[in-house]
Amino acid sequence: MSIDVQRIRADFPVLAKLINGQPLVYLDSANSSQKPNAVIDAMTTFLQHDYSPTNRSAYTMAAHATDLYEGARANVARFINAPRAEEVVFTKNATEALNLVARSWGTANLGEGDAIVLTHMEHHANIVPWQMLAAEKGFSIRWVPLTSDGLLDLSNINQLLAGARAFSFTAMSNVLGTINPVKELCALAHQHGAIAIVDGCQSVPHMPTDVQDWDADFVAFSSHKMVGPSGIGVLWGRESLLDAMPPFLGGGNMISDVKLDGFTCAELPAKFEAGTQPITEAVGLSAAVDYLSALGMHNVRAHERDIATYAINALTDAFGDDIVIHGSRDIEKRGATISFAYRDVHPHDVSQVLDQHNVCVRAGHHCAKPLMRLLGANATVRASFYLYNTNEEVDALVSALAEAGDFFTL
Repeated sequence: MSIDVQRIRADFPVLAKLINGQPLVYLDSANSSQKPNAVIDAMTTFLQHDYSPTNRSAYTMAAHATDLYEGARANVARFINAPRAEEVVFTKNATEALNLVARSWGTANLGEGDAIVLTHMEHHANIVPWQMLAAEKGFSIRWVPLTSDGLLDLSNINQLLAGARAFSFTAMSNVLGTINPVKELCALAHQHGAIAIVDGCQSVPHMPTDVQDWDADFVAFSSHKMVGPSGIGVLWGRESLLDAMPPFLGGGNMISDVKLDGFTCAELPAKFEAGTQPITEAVGLSAAVDYLSALGMHNVRAHERDIATYAINALTDAFGDDIVIHGSRDIEKRGATISFAYRDVHPHDVSQVLDQHNVCVRAGHHCAKPLMRLLGANATVRASFYLYNTNEEVDALVSALAEAGDFFTL
């Protein structure tokens, strides 16, 4: 079964937008995806008719809001095949989820002489929290290098993991599009007594996710990259690990009791959800999960495999040696995120010219400066495709890029 892209596009009101009479070509979904009517309507209906604080009030509307909030948690758990809904913790975003793991699990378990393992393709959100903690606790960080075609170089992985306490890695690179062998990496971590922490931001929106099959210990991802709203992210963690971890933030809802000489924590997941929850955002995320589930994540992946193939071939055929596409050309090992360099034109200049043709791409370091240095670039142009993009939009990118080339040769 393939997805009907034209029908899907009709679900996203912004894709009908015209700028100066010309259609919008949105190719920045690795940054943040657009939202379908199903998500917009679910949040609007909740705000208009059902909004109420959760948990702390006993009246009917509050009970209904609580049911919707906890229903969203159960929906997310089903979407990623989590064993229990209580293992799903709602955070502000995936960055907060990864910081939660570093600050809570890391503070309790890491010290001088310990080591963790990261990779050279990580987003800053999976680097900086560990560097901050390492500066305080004195543990070391080891790095998995990359091959020339942007895959993880696992030739020395056993030595890197020897004695390590944690292996934290992305499931899919937000720059290279590389799809990592998550199940294999989790197994390698466990063979060496390390926990496996997966940054799923770029994979969960684009392909089926099964945290039990992965045998991961923690998985973090964001709503806003999977057609849901911003302001809410997800941390899934094994119950045994979450139970043993100290709370990340203190305040309302995360306590069972407070006395003058101390406090006791609430049970999971409230233990890690201090303060007023992102209730409206959870409603939107649940609607996004329903939307993607109805399409089928295998079908989403199949569409992106096709459009990535078309885009890579179209860009290569049109520009030859004038374009350098970073990452593997093996479509089974990459997603539909394509970072490239065009001639010697600065990526920001390319982006500005493309914007004149309503082609929206990201230009920058993509919160992955260590990887940029390995690529020998300060920045790249990144066109990232999703379930609503078409081959015609690839053609629009190619046409606009050709005009950018003409502009900078004048």
